[in-house]
Amino acid sequence: MRRRKFITLLGGAVLAGPLTSRAQHTANPLIGYLSQGSPASDALRLTGLRRGLAESGYIEGRSVTLDYRWAENELDRLPALAAGLVEQGVAVIVAPGLPPTLAAKATTTTVPIVFVVGVDPVRLGLVAGLGRPGGNLTGVNAIAGELGAKGLEAVHELLPTAVSIGFLENPRNNTIAELRTKDVLAAARAIGVEIKIVHAGTESEMDVAFANLAQRQVGALLVPSDILFNGRVEQLVALAARYAIPTVYGLREFPMVGGLMSYGYSNAELYKLAGLHVARILKGGKPADLPVIQSTKIELVINLKTADALSLTIPPALLARADEVIE
Repeated sequence: MRRRKFITLLGGAVLAGPLTSRAQHTANPLIGYLSQGSPASDALRLTGLRRGLAESGYIEGRSVTLDYRWAENELDRLPALAAGLVEQGVAVIVAPGLPPTLAAKATTTTVPIVFVVGVDPVRLGLVAGLGRPGGNLTGVNAIAGELGAKGLEAVHELLPTAVSIGFLENPRNNTIAELRTKDVLAAARAIGVEIKIVHAGTESEMDVAFANLAQRQVGALLVPSDILFNGRVEQLVALAARYAIPTVYGLREFPMVGGLMSYGYSNAELYKLAGLHVARILKGGKPADLPVIQSTKIELVINLKTADALSLTIPPALLARADEVIE
C-alpha cells in the first residue's frame, strides 16, 4: 500500500568561494565523499547519491569523478581524511552524518559541503538558518531525532501490553544519540512504558546487545536510524529473528529484507536529494544561498511475513496507516 508523500525542497544552487584547485577547471569535476563507515555500510547511500547526480546529468566515471575516503568507524581518522580531500582539490564534499560533517567543517571554510544529518542543523550549529545557510555548508535534514518517539508510539500500538521496550543506541554518535534518547524517554513516560537502553558501537557489540535484551525479556525493540545501524541491515534483522524480538526500525530498508516494521526514511531517497544538491553546486550555485532540504517523506512499512513468524497480529488501524505492506 502506498500513499503519495511530499518532500519540501527548499532549493537553489551552489559553489562557495573560489577554488584554486584544478577541480573547477576540468570538464569532469571531482566530488569528495567523506564517510565514517565503509563501502559496504554506505552502499544504499551511494545508490541514492549517484541517482541524484545522474538525474542532473552527472554520471560517475563519465562526467563526474568521486573520491571516496572511509574512516571504517575510526572517527579520529576523519580530520585527516577531510584534509586529504581538500588537498586533492575537490569541488564539493559530501558528508553523510554528523561526525564527517563536523570534520569537514573544521577543515575548510571555502570548499562547499553537502551534509545529510538527522537533527536540526541550526540546532547543531552547522548553518545559520535553513533558508539561508550563510556559509559553505548546506544539505539534507532528515529530522530523525524526532522519529524515535514516533517509532516508540508504533511499537506501543503494536504491543500495547509490553511494559518494557529496548532502545538500541550508538554511543559513538554522541550528540545525536543524546538528543534522540531524550525524545524517546519523554515519549515513554507519556505512554507509561519502561525503556531499557543498550549500546552498540561496533558489529560485535550488536550481538552482545541483543543477547542482553533477550536476557532482560524486553517486549520489543526500537532501532533508530543511525549511520552504523543503517550499514548493518541484514545483521540486525538476523539478530532480531534469532532472539524473536519484535523490532521497529528507523529505515525502510530493514523490513524490505525481513525486518518486522519501520517508521522513517529511505536512505536511498535521502542521498538522492543530496546528489541533487551537489549537482546544483556543480552548476554554479552558492551553499550560503542554497536552503537546507527538509525531507518529509516518512514511511510506515510493515512486513506481514515476519509478523506471522513472530505470531503477531498487526492492529487494523496500524495496517491502514501503512505506506507499504510486504506480504
